[in-house]
Formats: sequence, C-alpha cells, structure tokens
Amino acid sequence: MEIEEFEIPVTDKRRFNEKGERVDLEGNSTTEQASDPDKGNSAAQSVASTREAELEAQLKSEIQRREAAEAKLVGVQAKFDELKSQLERETAEMRSRLMKTLEERAKQSQYAFLETLLPVLDNLNLAISASETDPSLEHLRNGVIGTARSFEQALLNVGVEPIPSVGMDFNPELHEAVDVVEVEEEADGKITAEYRRGYKFGEQLLRPAKVQVGKARVKSAAEPQA
Repeated sequence: MEIEEFEIPVTDKRRFNEKGERVDLEGNSTTEQASDPDKGNSAAQSVASTREAELEAQLKSEIQRREAAEAKLVGVQAKFDELKSQLERETAEMRSRLMKTLEERAKQSQYAFLETLLPVLDNLNLAISASETDPSLEHLRNGVIGTARSFEQALLNVGVEPIPSVGMDFNPELHEAVDVVEVEEEADGKITAEYRRGYKFGEQLLRPAKVQVGKARVKSAAEPQA
C-alpha cells in the first residue's frame, strides 16, 4: 500500500541569518529586545538601582537636616540657660541692693526719730533736777508741761499728728465713744470731752481718740416748743 505524499502549506515568513538572528525579507536584523531576557533584567536592575540611590540621597539629606536642627536646638537651650542664670543673678543682686537701701532708710528714720526724742529726755532730767532744789509743785508742773510739749513736737517732726476731738463732730473712724452726755439740740453729735488723745501717721490711724459724745435731750410733750 503506497502512502501518498502531500505538502503542508506554511505561511510563516520569518527569516533567520547564519547567526540565528531574525531578519526581514530584505535581510535586515529585526531581533526584538524582549527576545534577550538578560538584557531586560539588566535594564530593570538599572532602574531599581537609580531609585535606591535617590532614596538613599533623600534619607541622607533628611538625616543631615535633623542633626542640624538638633544641634541648633541644643545651642538655643544653652543660650536660654545662660540668659536665665544671668537674669537670676541680676535679680538677686537687685533684691539685695533694694533690701540694703530699705534697711538704710529705716535706720535713718529711726535715727532721726531718736534724735527728736533727746530734747524730751533733757527736759525730763531738768524737771527732776529742779524738783530736788525747788519743791514747788508749780515749777514741777511747768516742767512736765514743757516736756509734754517737746514730745508732741518730736512726734510732729516725724509725721505724727493729734486727732482733733473736743467741739468736733463725732467720727467713728477717728473717735471712740466712751460715754454719752445729754446736751442741747445744737450740740447733738458733737464731742464734749476727750479722755485720751488719738493720733494719725500721715493718712494711717495710729489709735482713735477716746471721747465723750453729746446727745440732744428729748423734750416731753408738756414742754413748749422753741
């Protein structure tokens, strides 16, 4: 039995040269880049390396900026601590100078006040000496009066003033009422006597004056009206 031979039609028009490269009908090489897997991998690796280099450069730049910021922050903190210490020293020195000045002023005021009291002591000593040679009560009384006057003057010299009372209207901020006495209507609310003198130091009350206050007598219905 004979087998008939027949040809299978082929439509593949690809051509290859002696190097195995694909060529067109004119003999030019048309080898595709994708046909070389090693070449494609090399290109991908090159792109990845470039990207890694860029990321490393960015990371290095960020690290340098962070280190520079930290160094600047350390410098600012050191400067702040230095200024703070300087301010604390200056404040302490100023406080010390102020305290010293206030102490000196207080001592000067005490000195001036004590100096004004010395004449009072002199008058007391004179009154005592006079009473030893002259038993007259009148002379002793005059000596005591002079001493009291000199003491009041000493108080005035340092700013202490007596509070007016007798004949003045009663003021609860300056006067302390010890008792009340019946008076005519026109003297109602006025101070009629002083038991202890009060004093002020500038605008500050040292002590109130103890006084007697007049209160108008209540008229009965049978008494004629004025």
